[in-house]
Amino acid sequence: MLLTVTTTHQPATDLGYLLVKHPDRMQSFDVPTGTAHVFYPEATEQRCTAALLLDVDPGRLAAARGRHPGRRTAAMPESFTLGRYVNDRPYAASSLLAAALAKVFRSALRGESRDRPELPGTALPLTIRVPVLRCRGGAALAERLFTPLGWAVTAHPIPLDERFPQWGDSRYVDLTLTGTSRVADALNHLYVLLPVLDDAKHYWIAPDELDKLLRAGEGWLVGHPERRLITRRYLAHRRVLAQRAEDKLAETRAAELRLSDAAVEPDSVDAENIEPGGDQLVKPRPLAATRRAAVLAALTGAGARRVLDLGCGGGALLTELLAQPQFTEIVGTDVSARALELAARRLRLDRLPARQQQRIRLWQSALTYRDDRLRGYDAAVLMEVVEHLDPPRLPALAESVFGHARPDTVLVTTPNVEYNVRYDGMPAGALRHPDHRFEWTRAQFADWAGSVAAAYGYRVVYQPVGEVDPQLGPPTQLAVFSRDGVTGAAGGAR
Repeated sequence: MLLTVTTTHQPATDLGYLLVKHPDRMQSFDVPTGTAHVFYPEATEQRCTAALLLDVDPGRLAAARGRHPGRRTAAMPESFTLGRYVNDRPYAASSLLAAALAKVFRSALRGESRDRPELPGTALPLTIRVPVLRCRGGAALAERLFTPLGWAVTAHPIPLDERFPQWGDSRYVDLTLTGTSRVADALNHLYVLLPVLDDAKHYWIAPDELDKLLRAGEGWLVGHPERRLITRRYLAHRRVLAQRAEDKLAETRAAELRLSDAAVEPDSVDAENIEPGGDQLVKPRPLAATRRAAVLAALTGAGARRVLDLGCGGGALLTELLAQPQFTEIVGTDVSARALELAARRLRLDRLPARQQQRIRLWQSALTYRDDRLRGYDAAVLMEVVEHLDPPRLPALAESVFGHARPDTVLVTTPNVEYNVRYDGMPAGALRHPDHRFEWTRAQFADWAGSVAAAYGYRVVYQPVGEVDPQLGPPTQLAVFSRDGVTGAAGGAR
C-alpha cells in the first residue's frame, strides 16, 4: 500500500527536514505487520515527493490476529478457512498504513525538526495521494471527513473490474487531497481518518487509544462536524471509550467557547463607581471583574491558601490569585490545551521569578473525571463553568470535585437567568453565551447546590454578585460550600 506527499514549496526539498527523512536515501523500518519503506520519487528545488510504501507480511498479520483470538473484525476476516491469510489487507490502505505512519514519521507528527526547528510551523502547499484506500462509506464519506479540514478532495471509486463496468464499483477509492497545511497537521489528519474510513482496525483497542485520538485530533477534531462518527469508528465502536472521548471533546469545546467574547453581560454598577454626592456614573465596572473580586473575597474569608481554579480558561482569575501573597499554591486546570497556553501567556509564566513560578502550576484535566492530583487543596473555584456542561454530566462533576478531590471549600458561580430581562436587545428565552447548556433561576441553583451539599457532607451559603434587582436578584449567583467539620470565615449554613 502506498501514500505520497508532494509539495511545490520553495525549496521543495524542505519536505525532507519536516519528515526527518533524507531525500537522497531509501530507508526501511520494521513494523509489527511487515516493513515500511520511505523514499523520494522526485526531489528538486521546485517539486518534492515523499512516498511511504508498506509491504505487509500476511504471516505477521495473522500472528497479530492470533494474539487476540476473541476479537473478530472485518480487518481479520474469518468467513472462510484461509481468511486470515487471503484478504485485501496487504494491498489497500487502511489502519495498517496509519500505524506505520505513526512509527515512521513520529517526529513529523509532533511537529518537530531538529535541524530546522522553525520550519514545522510553516503551512506548505501539499498534495497527498492514496491510490487504493479502503473506504467504507465511499467517496462521499471521504469528502465529508477531509473537506471541513480545508482539503480539496478528489475521490474516485475504483471499479471492481474495468473490463466489466456493469459489476459496479468496489469498496476502494483513489484519494487525492490538495491544500495548504502544516505537514504535522496533514499527517495527524491521515493518522486519525485512515482508520475511520477503513472502519476495521487491525489491532486490539486498548484504553490508551483514546489518548492517541485526543492527541492527534488536538485543534481540529473538537469542531469537526463528523466528530461523533470519527470517535466511534476510530475506537472500533467500543461504546465506553467512544463516550469518554465525546465527553472530553465536548468539555474541550465548551472551554474554548468560554474563551470567546460572545457572552452577553452588562457592566456592574457598584458604589465605588458613583461620584460622591451624585448619581453620575464614573466608569462601569465589568461584571467579570466584580465576579472575580467576589471570589477572591470568599477565598480570603475561608482562609484558603492552596487553591484550585477548575476550568481556568485564559487565566484571568489565576492572574489575580497570583497577585495575592496569601495564596501560596495555585493550580489552574482546563481540558483545553489552548486555554492553558493562553493562561500561561497571560501569566507570563516563563518570565516569572523563580519564587512566583513555584507558586503556580497549570494542568490539563477534565472536570467530569477523577484526578488524584486535585486532592487535598483548601479550596476549589468553578467560576462560570457548570452552565457549559450538559445537565446529565453534572453528577459526574459533583462526584469528581466534591466526592473525590474534596477540598475544604468550593466556590461555584453561575448566571441568574431571571436577570436576563435586564439585558437590552436580548431575545426572550435566549442565554447569555452560545455554549451555555442551561441557566438557572435562583431557586434552581439553590436546589442543585443544596442536593450536592447534602450528598457530600458540605454546608452551603449563597451570595449575590453584581447589582441586585429587588425582584430579579443579582446577575451572578455565588454558592460557597464548606465541608462539614471544617471551620472558615465565609459564613454559616443556610
